Amino acid sequence: MSSGNEVVTAKPTSWRGQAVQLAAIVAVVFLAKGAIAEPFYVPSGSMEPTLLIGDALVASKYPYGYGAASLPIQITLPETGRVFGETPKRGDVVVFRWPGDRSQAWVKRVVGLPGDRIQMRQGQLFINDHAATLKPDGTGFAEDDRGGGEEAYRYIETLPNGVNHAIFKIRDNGRLDNTQEVTVPPGKLFVLGDNRDNSADSRVPVRDGGVGLLPIDNLIGRADAVVGSWDLGIRSQPVWTWLSGFRLARFFTSVQ
Repeated sequence: MSSGNEVVTAKPTSWRGQAVQLAAIVAVVFLAKGAIAEPFYVPSGSMEPTLLIGDALVASKYPYGYGAASLPIQITLPETGRVFGETPKRGDVVVFRWPGDRSQAWVKRVVGLPGDRIQMRQGQLFINDHAATLKPDGTGFAEDDRGGGEEAYRYIETLPNGVNHAIFKIRDNGRLDNTQEVTVPPGKLFVLGDNRDNSADSRVPVRDGGVGLLPIDNLIGRADAVVGSWDLGIRSQPVWTWLSGFRLARFFTSVQ
């Protein structure tokens, strides 16, 4: 006598069906990373105090449009420009393919747009002969990737368009504190690290390990948020202390 309950058995999924499902999942992940946002890891102190060594950040891709550099895997494609391309704003923190090796992703701050005249004078940034104002803001600690570091002077820099952010100055009269005036050509950007005495940026040519004038086509996206952070210096401590290296106060914070 039947109890009235039916037992439903799942139809076995063929290997082809499983392959299709897996391919669909991979395609969705790939599309999201390629079109919306992609996570990146900060390995150096060139953007301190804005970004710290060990920060995990998310770069939004839609603000500047899409090009070959936007792909989550680096492959060589013909240069065709950008789709829905937009020029960054002064003060944006951007993630980009390093012109010296496009497999590497770097992060810096945009200070010069096409047509701008950029110069450093005694450590102060000038844009079209207008000084970016510097307001002393105490001191901080500029760390290196070995867990050490040194004390740095902290300033709030305000760009001529009103954007302000913190920077570090470790020393006066650093080797990159005085530069020739450069006019940013079409299709290029002038970028700086916020740790001004420890950043190979547009003040340093690519042949010397810097960025030079950054092609806009190399942009991956805008660094919008830090989603996690871990102090790499704690690696020299006993393993049971490593959990204390998480900088919880930096989790899910915006990049200024």
